[in-house]
Parts: sequence; C-alpha cells; structure tokens
Amino acid sequence: MKTFIIGAAGGIGSRLSTILTARGDTVSGMIRNTDHRDLVESTGATAVFGDLIDNDVATLATAFAGHDAVVFSAGAHGTGMDKTTLIDGKGLEKAADAARSAGVERFVLVSAFPESGRSQQPSEGFEHYMATKKTADVYLTHTDLDWLIVRPGVLLDEPGDGTVTAGLAIEHGDVRRDNVASFIAAALAEPSLTRTIVELTDGTTPVADAVRQLVSDSAARPTA
Repeated sequence: MKTFIIGAAGGIGSRLSTILTARGDTVSGMIRNTDHRDLVESTGATAVFGDLIDNDVATLATAFAGHDAVVFSAGAHGTGMDKTTLIDGKGLEKAADAARSAGVERFVLVSAFPESGRSQQPSEGFEHYMATKKTADVYLTHTDLDWLIVRPGVLLDEPGDGTVTAGLAIEHGDVRRDNVASFIAAALAEPSLTRTIVELTDGTTPVADAVRQLVSDSAARPTA
C-alpha cells in the first residue's frame, strides 16, 4: 500500500509512518517546514513539501496521485483561530477534494473526541477548534470517498501497548499516540472498515481485534 500522510511530522503521523514503512508499505509524508524533513525521513517515509494553506486543490491532487490512501493528521495546534480555520477546516476540505480529483478513494481523518477538554475552563479558541473539527467531519461524510473518521481521546506520549477501546460511541478517556497510530495502520489494511466514525481510547482489546469487531458490527448494522 502507498499512503500519503498529511501532518507526517506530528505525534500521530510520525508514529504511523514508522509502522507502515516497517511492514513494507510506501509512505509519502507532507511537511511545510523544511526543518522537519529529517524527522519524517527517519521514519522511512519520503518527505514531500506542501502547504494546506497556500496550495490549491490541483496542487494537492498532483501530490496525492498514485497513492492508495490519504491520512489527514495535520492541525494548527493552538497557533490561532485563523490557522485553525485554514488548516483543520478549509485544509481538510481541500485535501478531500484533492483526493477525489486524484482518484484516491481511501481517506482517513484524525478528528477530535466531542468531550475532549470539557473539564477545562472554556475558551473562545478551543470552542472554535471543536466547531471547526465537527464541520470538517461533516464535510468529509458528504463526499463519495471511502472515508474513515477516527476521534481519539486525550492524547498521551507514553509508550503504547497496542490495546484499545473502539466504537461508534464510547466513554471519553485517554489514549496513547502509539495506540492511535497502530489502530489507523490496522484500519488502513482493512478496506471494509469504511464510511464510519470511530471513537478511540486506550483499552484492553488488541487493535487488530478491535478493527475486526468494528467491521463485523458494521456488516450487521441495518441499512434502512
């Protein structure tokens, strides 16, 4: 499989790239900061320079061409509401349109758990972030892509153990970035897990089993 990761230098993107290249997949990792090139290439990926803000759909489509899947794990990371809109919001829209234009049907979006941050003092910036992520989710679900939206809980950097809790709706909790990356890698290898939203936390189920269970539950779900 050939995967294009947007946000390849990030905490989830870099971990995912390492997992995918280790199993023999080919990864292109998009970066907008030249300082991140060595980090991305240390995971086994090929660094590709791109910018969700400045690049148009056609430019992104050219970069995506020939890939089997696009993973969107980029974010503004607290750099301001304007950047949140342009990267987490409009950037996702451009990336989804570009994937469709390039003929890349599989698209995985790392989104946000609806309850994340609700125990903290609310701020205008955070509420804007959550609203933007939800709008991005809605946009992707209205495309004809084979989309998958993953909503992780509170992200942690401690080493993962490959076990999670995953479902359409689960209780909010923490999740290690290693486990998120492992789950996405397993999901990419299972084309039947598509057009669904998965909430994800640390848990007790091996990621491969969690993916298989989600596929089984999806197949058993009434269509009307």
